[in-house]
Amino acid sequence: MTLELRHIDVRFGGATVLVQVSLRIETAEIVALLGPSGAGKTTLLRAVAGLVTPDSGAVLVDDRDVTDVAVHDRGVGLVFQDNQLFPHRDVAGNVEFGLRMQRLPRARREARVSDMLQLVGLEGFEHRAVTSLSGGEAKRVALARSLAPGPPILLLDEPLTGLDDDLHDRLAADLATILRATSTTTLLVTHDVDEARPTVFPRENTTQPHRANSRAASCRRGSRSSG
Repeated sequence: MTLELRHIDVRFGGATVLVQVSLRIETAEIVALLGPSGAGKTTLLRAVAGLVTPDSGAVLVDDRDVTDVAVHDRGVGLVFQDNQLFPHRDVAGNVEFGLRMQRLPRARREARVSDMLQLVGLEGFEHRAVTSLSGGEAKRVALARSLAPGPPILLLDEPLTGLDDDLHDRLAADLATILRATSTTTLLVTHDVDEARPTVFPRENTTQPHRANSRAASCRRGSRSSG
């Protein structure tokens, strides 16, 4: 599915956070939005997901205006920067959360959880406590949980923040592979070009032209617009 933002404005009290942000992402395209802390990147994702209501502008999914549609009816998955795993649930319980919301029967939930854990490289982790996971494993569980319901659009908020360099680079490459394998339309926001580059352009260096189905945009303080 396509994702389009049209002239999005967001204000909190007297503070203007986003001004006339417009962006279109084609089906299965991965876009990285780069910008410094405080540039409004997370606010933009929350507006797309329906957690923040824009003061003006529109959010469209497959050319359908979803600006006023409830969060759970948008077909959008969101991976938060801090993962936000449920500590009282094991790995399987976290991954199947969205499937329970879809009221899938138990057998189908278990099969989907198994498939998702295999996809993110955590096969056999179903009964692990999430509090026992490493940082990289927790990131993978959060990604599996977001992908499990099959959202056609995925939002990633600095998904690799806080990892050491080796793990960061390894997970960035894995993330690119997973997103392409699932043909998921993706908007990733980050302040770190080294996080965006291997995810959006996994087999390119900075001297090569951008791939047709991957690109990067910028989000700057002041104008806070991209497109």
